[in-house]
Amino acid sequence: MQTKGLKGFIKKLRKYRSYLLMLLPAVIYTLVFSYYPMTGVILAFKKYTYAGGIWGSAWNGIENFKFFFKSGQAGIVTRNTVLYNILFIVVGTIVQIAVAIFLTEIRNKHFRKFSQSFMFLPYFISWVIVGVMAFNIFSSDYGFLNNIITSFGGKKISFYSKPQVWPGILLFFNVWKGIGYGSILYLAAIMGIDTSIYESASIDGANVFQRIFHVTIPMIMPTVVILFLMSIGGIFRGNFDMFYNLVGSNGLLYEYTDVIDTLAFRALISSNDFGMSSAIGLFQSVLCFITVIIANKLVGLYDRDYTLF
Repeated sequence: MQTKGLKGFIKKLRKYRSYLLMLLPAVIYTLVFSYYPMTGVILAFKKYTYAGGIWGSAWNGIENFKFFFKSGQAGIVTRNTVLYNILFIVVGTIVQIAVAIFLTEIRNKHFRKFSQSFMFLPYFISWVIVGVMAFNIFSSDYGFLNNIITSFGGKKISFYSKPQVWPGILLFFNVWKGIGYGSILYLAAIMGIDTSIYESASIDGANVFQRIFHVTIPMIMPTVVILFLMSIGGIFRGNFDMFYNLVGSNGLLYEYTDVIDTLAFRALISSNDFGMSSAIGLFQSVLCFITVIIANKLVGLYDRDYTLF
């Protein structure tokens, strides 16, 4: 039986050798740049030294994790990361779906193309540039917003020393930058809906809002759920580029803006502690994995066809 199975396997290899050769570069790339670096996770359990390297450094058990949790920052950064991502996912999804529906309802194709291109433009802007834009808007001395406030006789607001206002600022820039790319995904799903369904709804007397809520949204729900599950997978991962370029190293804002990624970065840069940074990264990855499994299971209880696996 084993011989027959081996012969059948070899036969399939010969039959599909052309496809396998085309697939080989992608497999090698994934193994080298995705799976092999995962072996570095052992740094989370070692006291890293340059002399010893990854494999030669001494083991120190869970000391790196103890330091992370005893620092008093673990709870704060985990809370911030989760709450920000929930906010980004919920608000971003609602806005992107609304924009996609808005674009499909525009009858003038030239205006539709212009609107879509205009909203997609921020996606290509670097977070470094966005950080500069935010500084020019909210700076106490040179900020556009404070200049307007003072021109009407008001007092300047020190945005960079008021952490309470930054959740709203970060949400705005996150939605603004991702609205174009996200809406295209939902726009593609809407374009795939059979037009005869809309025609039937119109014949039955449904107005534009009834068509949206009873045809469009239910029909794109599988896409919404899949994208939601993919977003949930990164719920414990902060957008490092956004947080670092908008907030920087401003300690006054850390209580409301510090996330797991920025803490790991500072642990590596300020203290050169590879072990603690790796421990934070492993903690983050495990939480993401558990979240995906739980979310996928919950979605499966609702509708098995909507699950990822």
